[in-house]
Order: sequence, then C-alpha cells, then structure tokens
Amino acid sequence: MTPLVVPASVAARLDWTYGGEAPRVRGLYDQAERASWSAGDLDWATPVPFGEPLPADSPAGLAAFAASPLAARGPDAWTAFRWEFQGWMVSQFLHGEQGALVAAARVLELVPGTDAKLAAASQVADEARHVDVFARYLAEKTPHPYPITATLRALIGDVLADSRWDVTALGMQVIVEALAMAAFRMAGQTFHDPLIRRITALVARDEARHVTFGVLALRPVYEALGSAELAEREELVLESASLMRRRFLLGDVWERLDVPAADGARFAERDPLMARYRTAVFAKVVAALRGVGLLTDRVRSGLDGLGLLGVVGRG
Repeated sequence: MTPLVVPASVAARLDWTYGGEAPRVRGLYDQAERASWSAGDLDWATPVPFGEPLPADSPAGLAAFAASPLAARGPDAWTAFRWEFQGWMVSQFLHGEQGALVAAARVLELVPGTDAKLAAASQVADEARHVDVFARYLAEKTPHPYPITATLRALIGDVLADSRWDVTALGMQVIVEALAMAAFRMAGQTFHDPLIRRITALVARDEARHVTFGVLALRPVYEALGSAELAEREELVLESASLMRRRFLLGDVWERLDVPAADGARFAERDPLMARYRTAVFAKVVAALRGVGLLTDRVRSGLDGLGLLGVVGRG
C-alpha cells in the first residue's frame, strides 16, 4: 500500500502549570495506568479456522443471505462472506488505530493543560499496543488482510492536515474512535473466534477512555465557539459521517468475493440487518457528539438523512 504522507504545520504548546486544572481528565490517565495490558496477556495459540464452516447464522442473518447477491451460490458463499467481513473489519481496525496513534501524538503536542497531555500520552501508548496486536492477529490468523479503504484514508488525511488540535480530536476521538468502540463491543455477536473477541474486548475498554477524553477536552472548546467556527465543525462531522457510511457498503469485500460492485453496494445499502448494524455503531458517535455539544439541528438532520441517527439520536 502507498504510504499516506500528510503535510501539516502545527505549533507545539507547553504549559508550565502541572496538574489540578482538569481532575476528570487526569483520572483517565490514572485509569489507563491501572488497566494496562499487553499482547503477551493473550493466548496466541488459539486456533482461528478462517474460512471453515460456521454455526448457523441468526434468523436475521439468514434473511439477509436470502436477499443477498450470494444467495444463488449456496450457504458456503455466506460463510465466506462472514469470514471476509471479519477480516475486512479487523484490517480497518488496524489502519484506523495507526491513524489514531498519529492523531493522539498530534493532540498531545497541541492540547492545552498538562492533565490533558497526560491523558493524551496514555492514549498514544494504548494506540501503539492496539496497532501491535491487530497487526499480529492479521499476520498470523488472517490469510489475506485488506488494505485501508479509500474513505478511511481520506478521513485520516483530512484530520491530520488541519493545524487545529480540536479538529484532529473531533475527527479521530469522536468519529473514528467512537465508531470503532461500538464495533469492538459488538464483536461478541459478529466475530467468529475467541481470540479476536478477547482482543476487541480489551481494546474497547481503552477506547471508552479515549472517547471520554475527547468529550471532556472538546466540550469547553465548542461551548465557546462562534457560529462560523461551529459551522466548520458541523461540516467536518457530516463529511466524516458520509465517508464512514460509504465504507460500510463493503466494496472491497464484494470485489474479493467476485460480486459486481453495484449489486453488493445495493444490497449493503438496503438490507435491514446491515442498516441496523450501521445505526448501532453510529449510536456511539451520536452520543459523543451530544456530549461535546455538536449534535445540532443541522448535524441531526444530516445524520438522519444518511440513515445513521437511530431512535436515540432523534430524542
């Protein structure tokens, strides 16, 4: 894959008052120290029978298969799809975690307040561990990992190109990290081997801290923004949501399974199970946007138009 090189001009910020200005943020750093784990805590001898037959899918899954472009090929094709979906998801987790690693380092450099810098530093260490673990899982357990999707690559490039730390944090902590956290927590129902389910459970615990840090750090910033600056952040949210929604049309997976791109995208767009999955993972983004004060009428309407708001977001 071609490396992503993002030119950016940023000014590092150092504060000479140490601690006490944000006790809730400092608490996240302390929590990270207590909850630390490593790749060595995992049982890497656990077999991952990639591609082998799976237990019967749920009724909703079987209904999705019957309506899918794979139906005419028989149940083995649906098994192949379910494994490929897992491989694609974990591949995008890895690429997203590398983006989060660089973004966290950027936020560490720019965010005001030493308590916030400590929390950002703990996130850098977390993201490095996540990159290490997901890369090992893909190298050892997945026959053919996927490259980064064009949409995720574009989003990472956009948020890293901006010199404002809050924009970087908004794109990664509130959009990408919240999406990933939701997907990690759903892995128990969507992934097929105990090793990746254990990995995602541990990573989800870290990501919950990261999203909380983003909310706590960004809320006072956005409360103080004028209307023009707020509109810029709203635009980023809507553009990011559109990119991430397009990612879940699974173009790379359909290509690997030799399904015509238009047929696969149409199915992913319209299938009730896949629509519910998108809404479920975006629910964490909606909650984080509400927490930072960016679930404005404009954002709410835009997300609803993309089919991503869900019942909770409309409340």
